[in-house]
Amino acid sequence: ASILTSRELAPLLDQFVCVRVINANTLDLSLFQFDYDLSFSTMFFNADRTIYGRYGSWQHQRDHQDATTAGYKAALEATLQLHKNFAANKTALASKQGGESQFKVPVEIPTLAGKYERELNWGGKVVQSCVHCHQIGDAYRAVQRKAGKPLTADMVYPMPAPETIGLTLDPAMRATIQSVASGSAADKAGLQSGDDLLSINDTPLISIADMAWVLHRSPDAGELKVTLNRKGAKKEITMNLAAGWRLKTDISTRVATWPMRAMATGGLKLGTLPDDKRKELGLAENDLGLNVDGLGNFGPHAAAKQAGFLKGDILLTIESVNTRMNESELIGFLLMNHPKSDKLKTTVLREKKRVELILPMQ
Repeated sequence: ASILTSRELAPLLDQFVCVRVINANTLDLSLFQFDYDLSFSTMFFNADRTIYGRYGSWQHQRDHQDATTAGYKAALEATLQLHKNFAANKTALASKQGGESQFKVPVEIPTLAGKYERELNWGGKVVQSCVHCHQIGDAYRAVQRKAGKPLTADMVYPMPAPETIGLTLDPAMRATIQSVASGSAADKAGLQSGDDLLSINDTPLISIADMAWVLHRSPDAGELKVTLNRKGAKKEITMNLAAGWRLKTDISTRVATWPMRAMATGGLKLGTLPDDKRKELGLAENDLGLNVDGLGNFGPHAAAKQAGFLKGDILLTIESVNTRMNESELIGFLLMNHPKSDKLKTTVLREKKRVELILPMQ
C-alpha cells in the first residue's frame, strides 16, 4: 500500500511499465522464479524479458507496522542504473535469469491441477479460485514427496537469507552490511559492517532479495567472489561456503514450513530449549532438546497428536538423528534422508519421565 501511494517513488515508478499480478494461476514458471513465501515481491525486467533483479523483504513479516519504502527506492534506482547501460550489463545478468521448470504454469502442477482453473472465478468465490504464490513451492515439494524422492536442500531452504552466512543487511539500503555475525562465513572472509556489496560471483545486486537469489543458486559447498565498496575503495573478497551451510537457514517463520512440518514430524511445531533449561533437566549433549510448542489438530497436521505427542513434550532422540538440531535443521534432515512415509522411534521427556513414541513421517 505504501508503494502505491508514495510520492517519493512516483517519479521512479513512472520510468517503468508497472504491472500488478494478483494471482499465480498462470505465471510462466520458467520466468517468474522468486521467493514464493513473501507476501510482496517485485521482479524487474527489460522489454526483452531479461531479468534485472528481484525485490522482496522479510521486514514486514518481522514488523507488521513497518511501512518504509527506502529499500524499494534503492532497488528501483539500482535497476535504472543497470538499464542505462543494458548492452554492457546483459552478460552479467545471465545468472539472474530463471531456469527450466518441470511445469509451465502452476495450474499444471498435479496437486493444483483440477483444484484451480486458469481464470479466477469473478462471479463466485474469487479468493478460493486464486493460486497463492506460496502454493507453488508447496506443490513442487508435494510432487517430489509423492514420487518417493528426497527433497533437495534448495527445496527445503529456498532463497536463503543473508543471515545464513552471517550477514545482516540494512533493509533501507540496496545491499549494505549492517552487521556481521562472529565466527560466520562472512566474518571469516573479512566482511565488515558498512561494506556496500556490489556483486557476488559477478552478479550485480540491486536488493537483499537479489543476494538471496545468488545464495539460492550457489553450490552446497564452494567459494563466492564478493565485490564491494569499502569507504570509497573497491575490493574483492573470497568467501568459503562450508558443506551444509544451507541447512543453517532459519525457515521457522516461512508459510511453506507448515506443510513440511506435516511431512517431517506429523504437524509438530518445535522450539529450541535454552542451555540453562537443558542443564536443569539434565539433558545429554546430543539430546535434541526440542520443545513441542504446538501441534496440529486437523488432517495430516494431526498425525503427531494422534500418535500420542502432547504440547510441552521435549524431544530427546529420534531414530537416525544423532546430533543436536534446531527445528529448521531437523525438518531438512528428515525430508532429505527419509524420502517416503516412515515411523521413527522417538523418546520424549514428559513431566520429567521418558516416554517412547513413534514419530509419523508422511
